[in-house]
Amino acid sequence: MPLVEWTDELAVGVPAIDEAHHEFVEILNSLPAASDDEFRKLFSRLAAHSREHFAEEEALMERSSFPVIEIHKAEHQRVLSELEHIQERMEKGEMELAREYVREQLSAWFVLHRNTMDYVTAAHIQRTLG
Repeated sequence: MPLVEWTDELAVGVPAIDEAHHEFVEILNSLPAASDDEFRKLFSRLAAHSREHFAEEEALMERSSFPVIEIHKAEHQRVLSELEHIQERMEKGEMELAREYVREQLSAWFVLHRNTMDYVTAAHIQRTLG
C-alpha cells in the first residue's frame, strides 16, 4: 500500500511542480519496502530531489512575485533541515527512526504542503505567468 497515492487531484496545474511532486511520491512510496542499504540510497535521492525541486519552485515564486515567498521558502528550509537531521541519525544506525519519519511525518507533510502552500503558490503562478 503506497504512503501517498498519486492521483490527478494532487496535481496543482503547473507542469514543473506536478512532475516534481509525482517523482517525490514515487521515491517516497519506494522507501517502506526497501532494505536498509537501499533505504539510505533512496532517502538521499529524495533529499537531493527535494533540494532541486524547492529551488525550482522558489525560482517560479520569484519570477511571479509571489507575495508570501519568504513563508514558503522558510517551510522548504525547515523540511530540508529535517531531512539532513534524519540522514545524520541514519548514519548513526537509527534506521527505525528514519523509517518512522517517512511513514508518519514526511508523507503527511507532503499532502498538507501540497494542499496549502503549493496550491496557493501554483494558483498565483498560473495567474501571473500563465
